[in-house]
Amino acid sequence: MGVDESMSTENTYNYRVVSQFAIMTVVWGAVGMLVGVFIAAQMAWPQLNFDVSWLTFGRLRPLHTNAVIFAFGGSALFATSYYVVQRTCYVRLFSDKLAAFTFWGWQAIIVLAVVTLPLGVTTSKEYAELEWPIDVLIAVVWIAYAIVFFGTLIKRKIKHIYVANWFFGGFILTIAILHVVNSMAIPASFTKSYSMFAGVQDAMIQWWYGHNAVGFFLTAGFLGIMYYFIPKQANRPVYSYRLSVVHFWALVFTYIWAGPHHLHYTALPDWAQSLGMVFSIVLLAPSWGGMINGIMTLSGAWEKLRTDPILKFLIVSVSFYGMSTFEGPLMAIKTVNALSHYTDWTIGHVHSGALGWVGFVSMGALYYLIPRLFNREIYSLKLVEAHFWVATIGIVLYIVSMWIAGIMQGLMWRAVNPDGTLTYTFVESVQAMHPYYIIRFLGGAMFLAGMLMMAYNLYRTVVGAKPHEAAIPAAAH
Repeated sequence: MGVDESMSTENTYNYRVVSQFAIMTVVWGAVGMLVGVFIAAQMAWPQLNFDVSWLTFGRLRPLHTNAVIFAFGGSALFATSYYVVQRTCYVRLFSDKLAAFTFWGWQAIIVLAVVTLPLGVTTSKEYAELEWPIDVLIAVVWIAYAIVFFGTLIKRKIKHIYVANWFFGGFILTIAILHVVNSMAIPASFTKSYSMFAGVQDAMIQWWYGHNAVGFFLTAGFLGIMYYFIPKQANRPVYSYRLSVVHFWALVFTYIWAGPHHLHYTALPDWAQSLGMVFSIVLLAPSWGGMINGIMTLSGAWEKLRTDPILKFLIVSVSFYGMSTFEGPLMAIKTVNALSHYTDWTIGHVHSGALGWVGFVSMGALYYLIPRLFNREIYSLKLVEAHFWVATIGIVLYIVSMWIAGIMQGLMWRAVNPDGTLTYTFVESVQAMHPYYIIRFLGGAMFLAGMLMMAYNLYRTVVGAKPHEAAIPAAAH
């Protein structure tokens, strides 16, 4: 419902910045996934780099990861956290100007990444490839984000802080620390710097950062989405509020220690590898507790899954969360890792989490959010349903092909003849991968097609509309 023009902004929610981030989530999702599909095609048909340096896999792969994690995922987190913190605190955002700065600042960072990464301007640190001037800008925007989010929490009209805000708050604080510490570098020029850390310390800091980019950016933040949007879309309370609080504290304590499992059988001290493995296995408990909490929120309303495609996205995303957080601890066990390390099994694992969990929960949230931000009915629920099935089949093709290919790679690499020589050359293992790379490309293309269906559906939903001014109701204590 609209409100009177004379009503002050303090009596309405700030939907403008939420809608800006929501729309850019869809745009960057399509861009990032398009780059992903292109480099997946290059794995099957290497001539697709056209002998152009900035179209090579090595240049475009970091562009793909940064675009889908920080542009698509980051914009989704800004949009949903700004929406949820206002709606659950019964107040407008702490500062409209700072919120607008976070939007334009974040888009500027993404554009700088799009320019610099294909040109080969990179630190070469995974998920932290951007050079030092962009890192400084990230830190400034992130501090502004923290001020807006926690400032809104401080001025809340309700004493209780809803659990989704704990997850958003934990993610904001942890990512700030991870980014600043891992990105500490000595500049050699405006486009080149060298890490403050060296050797195995650099690797350890990098994977403390890298795995917690997964653990906090791609898990804790998106659990904030789960804990708000599943109960809202299902119109049911969270299955167990106590479990959600236990989930939060257990997750934030355990995740931060899991990074060393990326460094099994390396120069990292053995005790540090074992510690990373143990914490990775312990992590199964809070992760599955959260998954059960999300899925059981539908208890007594299962029939809604038949008719509500938005709920399908949200619930299936939690199923993928459960599957990925079972597979991760499994692959962290040293004996399993001896087979899986450096293979495409890891790629399959990452994408079951990225496409199935992060992608689906973001899409479900956007399908819920955008019609409400613009006070419109969604253009086509049938298109939402079609998107769900196309994307789900795409994910299954992708991850199953990578599981088979990865285990095959691991077995081929360590097969030896009776005289101790290797049974297969490396080239033979690459040759054996070819059909699986084609299947992965097809799976990724289907997921991208679903994203384009979503972009069309949401465009038709909001075309010609402006974000509406939603009145803040009187706080119910």
